[in-house]
Amino acid sequence: MLDFRHATRARQGARSYQEDSSAIWPSEVARARPPASMMDDGLALIAVLADGMGGHIGGALASRTICTTFISALAIELGPVSERLKAALSAANGAVAERVAENASLMGMGATLVGAAFSTQGLEWVSVGDSPLYLIRRGEIARLNEDHSLAPMLDRMVADGRLSAQQAKSDPRRHYLRSAVSGEELDLIDISRRPLMLEDGDTIVVASDGIHTLDDAAIARLVTEHLADGPSTTAGALIGAVDRAGDALQDNTTVVVVAVEDLRSL
Repeated sequence: MLDFRHATRARQGARSYQEDSSAIWPSEVARARPPASMMDDGLALIAVLADGMGGHIGGALASRTICTTFISALAIELGPVSERLKAALSAANGAVAERVAENASLMGMGATLVGAAFSTQGLEWVSVGDSPLYLIRRGEIARLNEDHSLAPMLDRMVADGRLSAQQAKSDPRRHYLRSAVSGEELDLIDISRRPLMLEDGDTIVVASDGIHTLDDAAIARLVTEHLADGPSTTAGALIGAVDRAGDALQDNTTVVVVAVEDLRSL
């Protein structure tokens, strides 16, 4: 039987406001007994993170609305986890549309979204935007979800010889989003095709794009070094490393760390 311990840490960075939001079920949203639909399919943990856009008010409101709606929708939906993830995403997108309809000054607000569901079947996810979902296993790191920014397209141009690596890295369009949860039709959605089986010692990191101040090798090293200390220490180490990098334009950074432990090995 797998156990999922988790911790969340966030920093505002160099920004004058915080547009990231995150939520965990059951500890942060569902305070009472979880709905029967949650229990019946073996769901043990849900983590959702949204990185807002649209300015101080709009981005923060969008990300909070998305996280709250996403988990609430999962609680009432029935059926396979993959279908419930899609329904929760649709509900979150609809909730943003409602906020904009109520207040036209919020037009253009939205957020990225990563929703990760941990169950007896493994890990399933849905995501929109560029916020990464990482698996760190035995010191190796893999990004599980697609990047819906322009970065992958620029990197392909480097591979094709149409851009230099430096041009791609410094291109001001690199972090432009090709898809976001904004109440409009969703252009790109990434959803897991099947549950990813997890192992004892695995660590899942859900993050906003502020984490990209660290490269993948640094993230893997920090997670591996602090694996035995638990997710709270690991999350703190990741945020601390971002802080120490001293980027003058550092974006908001939020990390949700989920440590997987097989109770049968104890």
